[in-house]
Amino acid sequence: MSNYDECVKNGYLRAIPPLKEKSQGSMNASLRWIEEAKLNLETGALGSSIMSSYLVMFHSARAILYLDGFREKNHYCLARYLEEKYVKRKLLEKSWIELLDFYREVRHDNQYSFSFFATKNDA
Repeated sequence: MSNYDECVKNGYLRAIPPLKEKSQGSMNASLRWIEEAKLNLETGALGSSIMSSYLVMFHSARAILYLDGFREKNHYCLARYLEEKYVKRKLLEKSWIELLDFYREVRHDNQYSFSFFATKNDA
């Protein structure tokens, strides 16, 4: 069973009616977060820049799911959906999923680890 199949089986990805309004809402959120990420980077708030940058990627990806008629309940499974539905069909390069996964992990460390310190390179 693939990771995508596990995500569906466990209810982390589920079919819903396509939601154009929610998709647009996620894209609007993404545009707001990208401005916040830039501002955070410019002012040296590196941890906040990482969080904001990840939210840009997350909301952009989630917008696709809403248009396709899916809902995620797990950030990991969001990437698995894109792999299954877009990378396998050569509609999206795998490097975008790798980047999303990388920053999902960096965001997690930034948010929950007591020993993580953001660098300008991370941000």
